[in-house]
Amino acid sequence: MFSLLNVKEGLIDMALPRNEYPRPQFVRKEWVNLNGEWDFAFDDANQGLNKKWYKEFPSEKTIHVPFAYQTKLSGIHDPSFHDIVWYRRTISISEHWQKKRIVLHFGAVDYRAWVYINGELATFHEGGNTPFSTDITHLLNEDMTDNELVLRVEDPSEDVTIPRGKQYWHEQSESIFYTRTTGIWQTVWMEPLEDAHFGTIRWTPQIDRGDVELEFDLGETFDKDLSVEVKISFNGKSIVSDRADVFEAYNKRSYNLRNRFTDRSNIHGPGWYWSPEHPNLFDATLTVRSGDRVLDQVETYFGMRKVSIENGKFMLNNMPYYQKLVLDQGYFPEGLLTAPSDEDLKKDIELAKEMGFNGARKHQKVEDPRFLYWADKLGFLVWGEMANTSEYSEDAARRLATEWFDVVKRDYSHPSIIVWLPLNESWGVSRVAFDKQQQAHATSMYWQTKSIDVTRPVLSNDGWEHTISDICGIHNYQSAQEMETAYQTIESAISTTPANRLIYAQGFSYQGEPILITEYGGIAYKKDENEGWGYSAVQSADDLVEEYRKVTEALISSPIIQGFCYTQLTDVEQEINGLLTYDRKPKCDLNKIKMINDQR
Repeated sequence: MFSLLNVKEGLIDMALPRNEYPRPQFVRKEWVNLNGEWDFAFDDANQGLNKKWYKEFPSEKTIHVPFAYQTKLSGIHDPSFHDIVWYRRTISISEHWQKKRIVLHFGAVDYRAWVYINGELATFHEGGNTPFSTDITHLLNEDMTDNELVLRVEDPSEDVTIPRGKQYWHEQSESIFYTRTTGIWQTVWMEPLEDAHFGTIRWTPQIDRGDVELEFDLGETFDKDLSVEVKISFNGKSIVSDRADVFEAYNKRSYNLRNRFTDRSNIHGPGWYWSPEHPNLFDATLTVRSGDRVLDQVETYFGMRKVSIENGKFMLNNMPYYQKLVLDQGYFPEGLLTAPSDEDLKKDIELAKEMGFNGARKHQKVEDPRFLYWADKLGFLVWGEMANTSEYSEDAARRLATEWFDVVKRDYSHPSIIVWLPLNESWGVSRVAFDKQQQAHATSMYWQTKSIDVTRPVLSNDGWEHTISDICGIHNYQSAQEMETAYQTIESAISTTPANRLIYAQGFSYQGEPILITEYGGIAYKKDENEGWGYSAVQSADDLVEEYRKVTEALISSPIIQGFCYTQLTDVEQEINGLLTYDRKPKCDLNKIKMINDQR
């Protein structure tokens, strides 16, 4: 059935799946993980509302949250269509929390979610990739025990106008599309808050000034007698200790961290800046007080890092930087979009770095914040990409833009994210090459992203048919010889027509952007007899290394290409063009891949 979980300060049930703190850049000590066994039901006939399942829930099945019912780890493992599902569990609040606000958090629920507490609607959320929260204090029982939490989820399996990424709209996976994810797929948790608490925290490094800018707000309720303390340290050494009275909910501070110390910049070495080679991070503690009473305290971190485009060159910390990326779908055999463990997310980065890649393009997936934490900590570049719709409509445009804003807001402070990519390969804008409405949508996604983050390059449409982009990203799966010929000059590069597509949409043209080959390779090699496909094929591990060498050296030797993204890190279901198998076993000597990548 379902478990009854009481809050105990400092105690985490290690038996729970995905028991690590789910929001690693915004950490509070007091929280409770609601993952684990929940009651679960399919509602194919959509009768749950009429039968008031939010009040009287049928105990049909159980599911292991946060794994979707399509996965093995959920305990159900049913890949067929079930567009409406229900969840239930009971929650109780200990006396320690009973004079505070109780806030319920969902990391991600695909696609629409209605949350009920004790039969009353607490909140509604649309969007399968972004977090949402709700204050449930007023809906709890008087003694705060035995509260019924019910979740209704609607995920239209065949609707191609919702942001679905690689989730297929047919029941059986094929081509480049995979099994769907329905319902809860990231951690569910609760935490207690005072009326005055940190709502958002945002870090913006300004390395040219040696400053870091801090923005925070203190929620909707504001007490005039408040002060905020900010402590920043680097490698255990205190750098900033600042305490000030605050008089408004929104606040902005700037702290100089270089303080005229040359060795803290990268003039004569890496200094204190963040990069894949030197993933330096600053730790910070933010505390809000009323008098001497602590109302809220958050542990966070940031990196001093700058990304820019200068004279057609991609720059990291004011120096030209060659990107050696690998395409990462972020799927797992037993959990699909949900990694079985935090260690699995870390391992993917470690394996990529072992092969000499310095980053990944997270393909058609808004990744778990735990992945971004490990990318920050281990030193790994990330292209943040939105899961796209498959077809265009006005509703599709609204859904994509609304959810994308929440993605950028959630991940803004991660130093590892260096590029934003709202659209890929004209997905959801299939006629963008000549259709003015779809061009307006692609261009608006570029400018809207810029309107909330001017610190990172943005691509309007990676692969081809760009409108306005800071980087010219090209997808090309041709042979090594063809690639070598195509990328000798800028003119030859932008005149290519991969997949019979123009690099720029009609009415738009190359404006001096850095050129990167953001998909190539796709060499299929299977170590067993399973069926599968890739963009080309080899029959042995040695052949895989040799073909990788040829096609990658063709790009490395190009005088105009400033980076590449190889397809891909792992096999996924029927797609077998990974350097690793689906269960993360190497297909070849990874050191040989590294030797090729290390040539640049």
